[in-house]
Amino acid sequence: MNKTIITLIAIATMLTATACNSNGVNKTNNEVTEKNEQSAQTEGGQEVQQEHEQSKEKTNHEEWTSLPEYNYIIEQIDNKDYNFQTVTDNEGKRVLLLIDKNGVEQYKTIFIKNTSRLKIIKLDGEGQIFNEILDRK
Repeated sequence: MNKTIITLIAIATMLTATACNSNGVNKTNNEVTEKNEQSAQTEGGQEVQQEHEQSKEKTNHEEWTSLPEYNYIIEQIDNKDYNFQTVTDNEGKRVLLLIDKNGVEQYKTIFIKNTSRLKIIKLDGEGQIFNEILDRK
């Protein structure tokens, strides 16, 4: 009789332990699944954000390509990717800032419209790197 009781207690203990471990595994699996889903959503969001930024950059450059000074600017800055920002654009002159991907202003351009003179200034201390009258085409 004692052996039967001990055997039943042992079986009950094993079943209880198995059930507890099963719940722990399910809980752990659920947590891993949730984390993977969150990670996938974050990565997907980053991809969408990167695509949006690339689209914005393309739009940014398309907007500026019609300017008479654009090709000269691109030649002088080694065709690197910069965002253009207008500081001034009136009848006499257009002043642009070229900003790198980190948001740091790298170049300032000044285009004098009536003479077609373009000046490009590197803002890191190099100073003026271009100062010419552009061909009128």
